[in-house]
Amino acid sequence: MDVHFSHSGILSAVLLAVLLCSSTAVLEPYDLLYDNGVHAFYNNDYKSVVRYMEAALGSYAEVRRSKVRCRLRCQDQHPFDATFADLQFFDVVLRRSACMNTCIEEKIGTQSMHTVSEDVIQDFHRRIPYNYLQLAYQKLKQTDKAAAAAHTYFQANPEHVEMGQNLEQYKDLEGVQEDHFVDREARAHQRSFTAGVRLYDKADYEGAIVLFEEALVEYYKADVECRALCQGPQRFEGHDHLLYRYSLHELISDHFTQVLHCEHECVRDLATRPGRLSPMENYLPLHYDYLQFAYFQVDMLEEALQCALTYLLFHEGEEFMTDNVEYYSELLGHDSRPREKAAWYLRRHKQELELLLIGSGTMGVEFIEGHYWSSTGGREDSNRIPSGTDGWMEYVPISEKKNISVDPPQQHREGGPLVYDSVQLVQNSAALNGTQRVLLDDVISEEECSELKHLAHSVTMAGDGYRGKMTPHTPNERFEGATVLKTLQYGYEGRVPLRSARLFYEVSERARHIIESYFLLNSTLHFSYTHLVCRTAIKGQQDHRNDLSHPIHADNCLLDPEANECWKEPPAYTYRDYSALLYLNGDFDGGEFIFTEMDAKTVTASVKPRCGRMVGFSSGGENPHGVKAVTSGQRCAVALWFTLDPLFRELERLQADEVIQALDNQSQWDQGLNINPKDEL
Repeated sequence: MDVHFSHSGILSAVLLAVLLCSSTAVLEPYDLLYDNGVHAFYNNDYKSVVRYMEAALGSYAEVRRSKVRCRLRCQDQHPFDATFADLQFFDVVLRRSACMNTCIEEKIGTQSMHTVSEDVIQDFHRRIPYNYLQLAYQKLKQTDKAAAAAHTYFQANPEHVEMGQNLEQYKDLEGVQEDHFVDREARAHQRSFTAGVRLYDKADYEGAIVLFEEALVEYYKADVECRALCQGPQRFEGHDHLLYRYSLHELISDHFTQVLHCEHECVRDLATRPGRLSPMENYLPLHYDYLQFAYFQVDMLEEALQCALTYLLFHEGEEFMTDNVEYYSELLGHDSRPREKAAWYLRRHKQELELLLIGSGTMGVEFIEGHYWSSTGGREDSNRIPSGTDGWMEYVPISEKKNISVDPPQQHREGGPLVYDSVQLVQNSAALNGTQRVLLDDVISEEECSELKHLAHSVTMAGDGYRGKMTPHTPNERFEGATVLKTLQYGYEGRVPLRSARLFYEVSERARHIIESYFLLNSTLHFSYTHLVCRTAIKGQQDHRNDLSHPIHADNCLLDPEANECWKEPPAYTYRDYSALLYLNGDFDGGEFIFTEMDAKTVTASVKPRCGRMVGFSSGGENPHGVKAVTSGQRCAVALWFTLDPLFRELERLQADEVIQALDNQSQWDQGLNINPKDEL
C-alpha cells in the first residue's frame, strides 16, 4: 500500500486551519484530511482515521462534482453561436473562464486555489483511503463498514492477496451479510450493465431490458462528466509553457488537442473497470446487442430492430446482426432507423478523430486511434445470443491495439558457471517451480554481510528510492535505502568507511557477473538500478497483520492477474531484463521472498533470506513475486535490476564507475557529485 506524506502532522493541521479561516466554504482540502488520517492511523487513533478518511473521500468527490457542474453550467450560459468572428469567439471563451472560476470558488472555496500533489491524486484513484478505512473499522468492531471498505478497495486492487483473504474472513464473521459487500465507488453505468447481464443470463428479459436501458442513460451521462473533467490544466510534456514562442493559434491548437485527446479517451475510461489496465472490448455496442435479443424475447420487435440497427453503426455489415435486422424487418413489414443518440455519438467520435490527426501533426506527435470496437464479440450459437461471460469481455492484447513492434522471444538458458568458487547452487528453475530462476548461497561472507549491514545503518535514508515515501508498500514497515553513488560520496567525505562503500560497489559487480554467467547471456548485462535497502517492522503495528511487505508484482510489466497477463507498457520499467536480491541477514521474523503464478495468489516457491543468499530471476511476467510481512526486526538486502539494453544503463552507475577508477588511480576527486537517484517501482 502506498502512503504519501505531503506534510508533517503539525504542518497539516496548521495549513488546514489557515485555509478554513480564509474561506466561508466548509469543504476542506482532501489531501490534508487524508494526511491527517494517515497520521491518526500511525497513532492508533482509529476513530480519527474514520473521521478524516471519510471526510477526505467526501471532499474529493465534491471537488469532482463541483468541477463538472460548474463547467457544464457555464457552457450552457455562454454557448457558441453558429457563426461568429474572432472577437465573438474569445468573448465566449473569456466569459466561460470567468464563470467557471467564480462558480468553482463559490462551490469549494479556497480549495479551488489549493494544489494537490500527484502522489495523493494517484492514491485516491487507487482507492488507498479505503485500505486505511477497512483497518480502522476492523479495529472499531464495525465489521459491516470494514467489509464495504475492503470490498471497495479490492475492486480496484484485485492483485492484493491479503485484501482478498480479509474479504473471505469477513464473510465468515457473525453479523456480516452479503449486502455489506458493496463497492462504494461503483460507476452507475457499469453497475447497471453487470446487473442487466445477470438477469439476462437468468432469462429475465424484461428486467434485463430495464437495466440495460438504465446503463445506457448512465453511460452517456458519465461521458458528459468525463469530458467536463478533461477541461482542466494540461501537461505540455517536452515543452516549457512559459518559453513558448508559438503564435496565439498554435498555443490554442496545442492545448485544445490535448483536451480533445482526453475527451476522446473517455471511450476507454468508461469501458475500463477499476484497477484494470485494458477496457472491456466492444463495451458500448454490447448494450445494443443484448437489448436487441431481449426485446425480441418479449415480442417488442420495433425496439429490437432499432437496437440491431444501432449495433450495426459500430460494426457495419456484421453478418449475424444483419440477419437479425432482415428477420425483424420482415416480421414488422417495414424498416426502421438506429437510435439517434448513438448515431450522434459516433459522428462526434469520427469528427474528433479527424481533428486529433490535424492537431497532433501540428504538435509534432504521433496519434494512434484505439480500436475499442474492433471486435464484435458475437457468440455464434443457434440463437445468436450476444456474447459475454459475466458481462465482461476478454482483454485485447496491447500488441493488437497499438502499432508497436514485438521483440522475438529470447531463448532462455541457464546452468552456466557460478564464477566464484565459494558460491553454491541451492535451487534451479525446476526446483523453484518456474523458469529463469536461481537460488544461490555464499555469494558473500558473514564478515561482508556484517560490514554492509553496518553501512546500511549509517548511509540509508527513510524513503530513499521510493519517491520519499517511508512506508511505500505497507504502513506497518519503514523502508530505508541508499544508492552506490551516494554511498561512495559518503565514503569520500569520511562519513562512512570508504572501504565499506567500495565493498557495496564490488558486491554488486559480483552479483552481476554471476547472473550474467549462470543464465548464459550472449550480451553484456548492464545495471539498471542498484539499491541497498532495509525494511523494519514498526512496533505496535504487527497484531493480526496479514498484508505483504511488498505486494505481488513483476519488474518490467504491469501484472494483471484477472486477465492472466502482464502488460509491458509504462509506467513499468519495460527495459529491465533480470533482477537479483542479495540478502545480508536472516535475524528477523517473516520477510520470506515468494514467487507466484500469474494469478498473484498461488505461491510456487518461497525463499527464506539469510546472509550471503541471493535469488536471481528474469524480470518479466513469468516471475511474479513479492515479500511476506516482516513482523519483527529488520531485513536488509542489496536489490539489483539489470538490462541488456545499453541505452538504459543506470547513469549513477556510470558515475560510480568513474569514481572507482579515479580512486584506483589515486587521483583527486574534487568536483561535487550530481546525484539524481531514480525511484524504485
